Amino acid sequence: MDAAIAIERMGKRFANATQALADVSLTVDAGEFVAILGPSGCGKSTLLRAVAGLEAPTEGTIRLAEQAHEPGMPPTSFVFQEPTLMPWATVFDNVWLPLRLAGRSRGQAREQVHALLRGVGLDGFDAAYPRELSGGMKMRVSIARALASGPWLLLMDEPFAALDEITRNRLNDDLLLWWQARGLTALFVTHSVFEAVYLSRRIVVMSARPGRVVAELTVDEPYPRSDEFRTSQRYALMCSRVSNALRAGEQEAG
Repeated sequence: MDAAIAIERMGKRFANATQALADVSLTVDAGEFVAILGPSGCGKSTLLRAVAGLEAPTEGTIRLAEQAHEPGMPPTSFVFQEPTLMPWATVFDNVWLPLRLAGRSRGQAREQVHALLRGVGLDGFDAAYPRELSGGMKMRVSIARALASGPWLLLMDEPFAALDEITRNRLNDDLLLWWQARGLTALFVTHSVFEAVYLSRRIVVMSARPGRVVAELTVDEPYPRSDEFRTSQRYALMCSRVSNALRAGEQEAG
């Protein structure tokens, strides 16, 4: 099977001469959940933005497979660390945005938007404004908006980093449900070893800047995952393995 994402010897140097990434090669299969882990400043977010087409590589190539997605919509959706909601718009209007940009009226989009809000646990909050929501609820709105375009590839840049542990764990559980239900391919940047192990099928560990892939570890645990896995010895052992790989990556010379 052809890779959904194929990155070959990619590098990224910014105009100020900072070399963010060097010789990055990575493949992601369709339907895979892959976490990217590495020290601060190693280029994780730059890599994700390059896959999204928001940054152009200065060396190498990035290829995305042709996958079925919502007609007239982009094949990828990006969820940032901050919810980036329009503060003057209601929850409904924030989720409607990608559909409105695609030419769908409020009436045409109403059923789909309400279904998305139900799916992320926000049924009945369509008329609320972002200032009236908790941090976790704002992120749910952001994810609903990302799913509105019917993408096959979901790119997430530390979306739960600012949330408390209870909310973060709940959203991790829900994210896996949404990912499986929609058959998405997911590329997820995080600083948390625990989150990476819980969510992903495979963890990509990057070196200190300029970022390079120094390890890939498979999490051999079936889905769905639960608190039983979070408290198991196999989870603790996997977290230890990943932590060791991360420490080795931090010591890698650029």
